[in-house]
This record gives sequence, C-alpha cells and structure tokens, in this order.
Amino acid sequence: MLDISDAGIDDFVPDWFWNKLPHIYGMNMSYNSLKGTIPNLPIKLHTKRYGTSIILNSNQFEGRIPNFLSQAWTLDLSENKISDIHSFLCGKIATTYLYTLDLSNNQIMGQLPDCWDDLNSLEYLDLSNNKLSGKIPQSMGTLVYLQALVLRNNSLIGELPFMLKNCTHLDILDVSQNLLSGPIPSWIGESLQQLKILSLRINHFFGSVPVHICYLRKIHLLDLSRNNLSGRIPTCFSNFTAMAERGVSTSKIERGRKISVKKINFDSYVSDVLLMWKGQDYEFWNPEYILKSIDLSSNDLSGEIPKEVGYLFGLVSLNLARNHLNGEIPSEIGKLTSLDFLDLSRNHLSGKIPSILSKIDGLGTLNLSNNDLSGRIPWEGHLQTFDASSFEGNPGLCGQQINKSCPRDETIAKPQGPALDDNSVFHGALYMSLGIGFFTGFWGLLGPILLWQPWRIAYLKFLNRLTDYILLTVELNVDKCDRWLKG
Repeated sequence: MLDISDAGIDDFVPDWFWNKLPHIYGMNMSYNSLKGTIPNLPIKLHTKRYGTSIILNSNQFEGRIPNFLSQAWTLDLSENKISDIHSFLCGKIATTYLYTLDLSNNQIMGQLPDCWDDLNSLEYLDLSNNKLSGKIPQSMGTLVYLQALVLRNNSLIGELPFMLKNCTHLDILDVSQNLLSGPIPSWIGESLQQLKILSLRINHFFGSVPVHICYLRKIHLLDLSRNNLSGRIPTCFSNFTAMAERGVSTSKIERGRKISVKKINFDSYVSDVLLMWKGQDYEFWNPEYILKSIDLSSNDLSGEIPKEVGYLFGLVSLNLARNHLNGEIPSEIGKLTSLDFLDLSRNHLSGKIPSILSKIDGLGTLNLSNNDLSGRIPWEGHLQTFDASSFEGNPGLCGQQINKSCPRDETIAKPQGPALDDNSVFHGALYMSLGIGFFTGFWGLLGPILLWQPWRIAYLKFLNRLTDYILLTVELNVDKCDRWLKG
C-alpha cells in the first residue's frame, strides 16, 4: 500500500516507478503536481481479492490512458488533463476488473466511444466536466451493473438512449448541463426504480412530466429545472415514499475528497451532485443521505400546485419558481416541517398566504415574489423573520413585512368627522369638567343620605329646622315691614 498524496510533489513520474505497480495493492498519489503521460507498459496488476486501487486525481497527467490500467479495480484520474479515452475503452483489453472509473474534470473531447461491452463489471462511471459531444451511445446499456452514471456538464445531444433502461441498478443518473432533448422517457420510472438521484437540469427536454416518474419511490433528489417542460405537475408525487420519511437535513454544504485509499470501501462510492441551493449552484457530496429535494423551476408548467406535495414530510427543498402555475398556495405545504428552502416566485399564484406557513420553524429561505397574491401577510411565527424581498411584486399584499398598511388598518387609524380646533378642545374640556364636578358633588352629598339611615334622619331634622327658621324669619320681616308702613 503506497500513499504519497498531498505531498507537494511537482515532477514527472519515471517509468521504473510504474513498473512497481504489479507489487502494489493500492496506490494514492492524488493532490500533487505530477506531470507527463502515463506509459503504456505490458504489465499485469494485482488482481486477487478486490484488485488494485489506483488514485491519481488532482494532478497534471495528460494524453491517453494506458490499457494496463483497465486491470485496476478502482481508477480515479479526475482533475487532470487527460484528452483521449478511445484507445483505453476500445482497445484489446485482456482483463476487465474495473469497478470505479472516474475521469471527471479533464479535457476529453469528441464523441463517447461506442464500445462499453467489455466493461460490464463497471458500477460507477463519472465523465462529468469534460468536452464530450454527440449522442450517448446505446452500448452504455450493456453496463447492467452500473449504479451511478454521471455525464454532467458536457455538450451531449439527442435523446436519452433507450438501452439505458437495462441499467436497473442505477442509483444516480446525472446528465445535467448538456444539450439533450426530446421528452422525458417513461422507462425511467418503469425500469430504473432504484434511482435516488435524477438530475436532468439545464437541457432541452420538452413535453409533460410523465406520470411514470411517480414509480421512483426511492427518489431523494428530483431535478428537472431549466428545461422546456409543460403541462401540469403530476398529483402522484405523494408516491415518493423516501421523501415522505423525515430525515436529517443538511445545515452546511459538505465538501471533501471523493476517494482515499486509506479507507476505501469497495462496496460503495462517494457521489456528488450539482444543485441550485438558495439561488446558487452548490456541490453536495452524498446528497442521497442529507438532502431531499424537488426542483421543477424555469419551465412552462401550468395548473395548480398539487396538494399531494404536502405529504412529502421529509422534503428539505421545494423550487417551483419561474413557471405559469396558478391557483392558491395549498395549505398542506405548511405540514412540511423539514422544509428549509421554498421558492414559488414568478408564477401566477393568487389568494392569501396560508398562515400555517408560519409553523415551519426551520424555513431558512422563502420566496413568494412576483405573483398575484393578496391580503394581509400573516404576522406570526417564523413569517415575521422574512423581509420585503420575499413578498415583493404582489400589489395586493399588505402587512408589516412590506411596510404597507392594510385598508382595515387605515379605517381604524383615521378618526371620523372634521378636525377639531383649539376652541372646540377647550369647550369640550370645560363641559367634561362641569359634568364630572356635578356628578361628584351630587352623589357625594346625596349618596350617604340615601344609603345610611342616621344621616338620612339627621338630614331631615336639619331640613325641618331650616324650614322653620326660614318661615319664622319671613313672618318677622313681613310684620316689621307692615309696622313701618303704618307708622
């Protein structure tokens, strides 16, 4: 076992070094600056048990791949300057033990070779980020044990070959960022029912989303974004059993080296996928374990959002933006408590925003902008944390998030009738003071007299005396006045 990875080596590899390969079970020379071509030596590699693992990624190797490397069990030449694979795949190969072949991030040009028949033991094939063109050959359908096929970011054209339906063990099918066209084949759902990741994003696929896609019960990541798909979203998405199971959602983007010879597990591979996450493209490692996502954005889909989406309780990301969807936002989406990213922007959605969306505490990104939504934005729960950018472009919306008062708020806030001047305020205060004084004096005097008997008796006696005094005074004054008039 030889590991000189990430050792800062900047040199050419001598031929005598390659001649030592028959005695090596595993070799890791990744993450250096090794240069030159790998010579085509007539040597036989270790083939007992699992065979030889050769990890040469992240260097500067160039030219062709020698035929003897086809005897390896795992061959990783990713992130180099390899330009030709035709002689490696189509030459006379004595032994075929290849389990993993990673040639991603190279400079491979031209059409894919149509001679995959001799590599039928292959289970992981990554040719992403190259300069491949032409059609995907039908002979790839002979790779019946293939578990991952990654052809992302090339210039491949035509339709998906019908023979790929024979690859029934596929977990990952990623042909995103190409020039592929035609309808999405129904055999993807009928034959590839082990799929966990299906990425067809950034191509020219057209037609409707086939209902057969709902047969993918194990699907974790479905990305059909940026195509020319039309029609309605199938209501059978509730058949995605794996998405209905709550799992551990990702809180960060996982990055790392795909293969390390120190801890190779020959029964598995480390996968990655490029996904639009919160407005930017990110690379996720092992996404089938950390992320459950549906992305149908940037198409021509119409109709209503099916309420059945609300039963995918494990969904972390839902992106339906930039379509022609109409109707109301189904309240069932509020049941997606695992949701971290929700984008329904740039559609024709109408009605009110369901208040149940405030119950999704983990929602990190919400975009409902540029629709026809109306009414008050619920000011409760997690919806209080989003700013105006999440709701802009909806003239009928109002609420604190967009600093726009609702009609009912204005009615309550504005007093009825003409404005009061200073005199009116003074007279109003005067009349109020007189009323309060009269009320206080009247009940302060009569209240105890009416409610307490001793005070009432004393008060009546006082009135009798006062009456007698007044009558006596009047009689005396009348008598005095009469005498004065007579005398």
